[in-house]
Amino acid sequence: MDTNLLTLFKLSLIFAVNMLMTRSLSDADGVDLSFTQQPRLLQCNQTVLLLEMERCGERFRSDMSHIHPDDRCNLTHFIREYHVFSSCTETNAERIGCFWPNPAVERFIISIHKHFFSNCSLEQVFIDPPDDTLTLLILVPVFLTLAMVVLVVWCSKRSDLLA
Repeated sequence: MDTNLLTLFKLSLIFAVNMLMTRSLSDADGVDLSFTQQPRLLQCNQTVLLLEMERCGERFRSDMSHIHPDDRCNLTHFIREYHVFSSCTETNAERIGCFWPNPAVERFIISIHKHFFSNCSLEQVFIDPPDDTLTLLILVPVFLTLAMVVLVVWCSKRSDLLA
């Protein structure tokens, strides 16, 4: 048998097997894609959006009334209520046809945060270190890095001399 004919036969066999494998691995064959959503062309109605945000806020206020004011700075005490509030704002914004978050929703969420979490500042307020300390904390690692580079280069040159 001719070697060119044998090579041609092998290539056509590889091509046929590859085609069959890729066809069987394809998920799109025989799948009905008619259930996929068409893009919505809703315009964002800010008035309806704000009304829905108020509804979400009222439910959050009701849920937070069960949380003791001293526990409002500890997220573990109200994480479920906050998740419900966040999901409510997101779901309603998307249902109305608005992006989430958008400026109106952000303003509403900030007002909720100011109302419930304004006293949740840290007990210890961290301040920047003095400039001398900050300069020292920056320059020491820089000079150590440069010293290590010089040391590696110097050792590599010494090993050349010793060899």
